[in-house]
Amino acid sequence: MQELSPTARTRIRRMPHRAVYDRATLHAILDEGIVCHMGFVVGEQPYVIPTAYAREGETLYLHGSSASRSLKTLGSGLTVCVTVTLIDGLVLSRAIFTHSIDYRSVVVLGTAAPVLDPAEKLRVLHALSEQLVPGRWKDVRPPNPKELKATLVLAMPLKEVSVKVRNGPPIDEDEDLDSSAWAGELPMRTEYLDPIDDPRLSPGITAPDYVINYRRPGSKPAEPMVGTNNGSSQSE
Repeated sequence: MQELSPTARTRIRRMPHRAVYDRATLHAILDEGIVCHMGFVVGEQPYVIPTAYAREGETLYLHGSSASRSLKTLGSGLTVCVTVTLIDGLVLSRAIFTHSIDYRSVVVLGTAAPVLDPAEKLRVLHALSEQLVPGRWKDVRPPNPKELKATLVLAMPLKEVSVKVRNGPPIDEDEDLDSSAWAGELPMRTEYLDPIDDPRLSPGITAPDYVINYRRPGSKPAEPMVGTNNGSSQSE
């Protein structure tokens, strides 16, 4: 897998040991995530907007409304910063200063260009649907011409990118190691609960397997909780 080539803008200078330069990790983070945040400036006003996205190869596709003035501005070629962050747990150390968070994050810099060809836009919307719920597109009505026109899709190359990952136990100062405070990691996972039927469903329609067994790409299945000797519980 080709490695990322950091630029002056994407080279990680703070905590450089947490930088990751392989595209496999970049792709895995983007494929597991659901929402990105787009940051840009219009005039003197900064904006940060959350939106759905999808990755296809080395292109990131951003979803929005054609009526959104800010997203139209993005499509005109303004520089944009897109971020995706996955939280994997809390890191509790012996001193407040050294508490941290286990995370995986991606920052993408560049310009976002609108996808104008209707057939290409439809293909990208299919990719966006599959990013959210794989298998859903084939079961539902596709967008009609009016809905396609109302939808804005932006394409952004995964060219200028940085990836940063933090995991592992607390990093305490030597003088704090004799503290009586508990220290360790509190793992976190996103768990999807049982689906809830729309009350207007026709009789006999049940949730498909891809809904009942929904799981994000790369996410770990739920594990049983086990008690510890101090009465608390944690995932193994």
